[in-house]
Amino acid sequence: MKFLSFTAFDVSRAKEMAQISDRVWGSPPKGIKMLSNHICLSPPFPGLPPTTMVTVAIMEADSAEAMAAAAYPMMLSGATITRIPVMELAVGGASKAEKKAKGKASKK
Repeated sequence: MKFLSFTAFDVSRAKEMAQISDRVWGSPPKGIKMLSNHICLSPPFPGLPPTTMVTVAIMEADSAEAMAAAAYPMMLSGATITRIPVMELAVGGASKAEKKAKGKASKK
């Protein structure tokens, strides 16, 4: 399953977070794979303290245990991690996906 992951931390912890991230993703836990990783150049949400850095990643994970193993080292260092399950949608394929989802929902 794919997830959109937001990791927020105070900028004063950037060096430590980068080292932890390199260690975790250099040899990721079994069952999780980073597909892309990005850093936000401005706050993605209102209300964040001005010294907050936020990264956004897309990852695949087989289990909650795999996600926890990847997140735990950063959480111990003060990061807040939010993971949202996402479904890939082909460009120009929204109508097809909507019909497919509608068909599954009506069968329940």
